[in-house]
Amino acid sequence: MTSIEHLTLEVADLAAAQRFYADALGLEKQVRLRESQAPTSGFRGWTVSLVVSRPSIVEGLVGAALRAGGTELKPAGKSFWGFGGVVQAPDGTICKVASSSKRDSGPDTREIDQAVLLLGVSKMAASKRFYRERGLTVARSFGSRYVEFEAGSSPVKLALYGRRGLARDAGVAPEGEGSHRLAIGADAGGFTDPDGFVWEAAA
Repeated sequence: MTSIEHLTLEVADLAAAQRFYADALGLEKQVRLRESQAPTSGFRGWTVSLVVSRPSIVEGLVGAALRAGGTELKPAGKSFWGFGGVVQAPDGTICKVASSSKRDSGPDTREIDQAVLLLGVSKMAASKRFYRERGLTVARSFGSRYVEFEAGSSPVKLALYGRRGLARDAGVAPEGEGSHRLAIGADAGGFTDPDGFVWEAAA
């Protein structure tokens, strides 16, 4: 089964990104950083979702992200599906922190249960087929709206979302152009998907 070993985020300021991802969010295992000045504007077509067990952890991680230079896109709070908030990192990456629980059952441990890379795609059926052909196994699928792949022991799970729906979930406009500022490090070798997302062989 294809496994994502890490995400390489291309950032203009390595020190600021280090403070945000490693120091504030504790994503040393999931995220690597690479300096880049590649032109990019607006929505980059992807987000990272950090799944946690309870609201106190959501609030703790969102608070740490804001103190590390993040910008609040959606304040942490209850919703139909649980409790969550959305923050944009200093480099422009959009991070959602969410729990399916609306009630606290313990303190803020800052423990992240799962990191999920959500790619906003233009043609769901074609993208789903593309990834299945490269060794990913579908875990859940909701027609043209959402596809989630099995993660196994991978530190990052992959999911596909319609681009406009993903932008709406993040609280931003769907328009954007230029570099995705993302490379997906995996054991499947190097390739580029139908929406221009680059996969690299994990070192």
